[in-house]
Amino acid sequence: MTTPAPGSRQRWLVPVVVVVLSVTVGGGFLARELYRQPDQPADDTSVSTSAPSETSGSRPTGVGVVGMTDDAKAHPQADGVRDLIQRYFGAINSKKYTQWADVVSAERLAQQSSGDWQKGVRTTEDSDALIYRIERGAGGSLRVLVGFTSRQDPADAPTAFAEACIKWRLVLPVITERSALKIDATDRGPLPEHEKC
Repeated sequence: MTTPAPGSRQRWLVPVVVVVLSVTVGGGFLARELYRQPDQPADDTSVSTSAPSETSGSRPTGVGVVGMTDDAKAHPQADGVRDLIQRYFGAINSKKYTQWADVVSAERLAQQSSGDWQKGVRTTEDSDALIYRIERGAGGSLRVLVGFTSRQDPADAPTAFAEACIKWRLVLPVITERSALKIDATDRGPLPEHEKC
């Protein structure tokens, strides 16, 4: 029996190592491309789907400005939902109950009288609203994940979290009522996700 010379063994070892390294590196690049988040355009209405941040340069800021992630923009009803949410926050910030009543469902309207609503929003100013996601809910409804900042007199904040500035993330149920999108009543459970500004 003859043993191959050491030089011939090394000749085939180098190409095999090169092929293995190439496949490994190529596989790594492919995995990175498949699993990374899509690039976000740098315009004033697009932000990443991460939690809201005061320092985010691409995040729309201000009262009455509602931004959307690319994910939310991709929904077929994105424009209608954004308009609804803008009118909702606009009503709160301008303290106009009739405007608020126009964007909520009959069930939600029945839960809050004009006097209670006015008392609840008397010092409230909501800003930096961002629609993260729009999903299909039960019976043709929508579930809209929204983040926003609320500033108010601490006496007017929720009793369980009496702060002057609160960042909220919550799901607003949206239904179609009389051929128009409306924000529906929400469960009166524990406070939605929130933190001090």
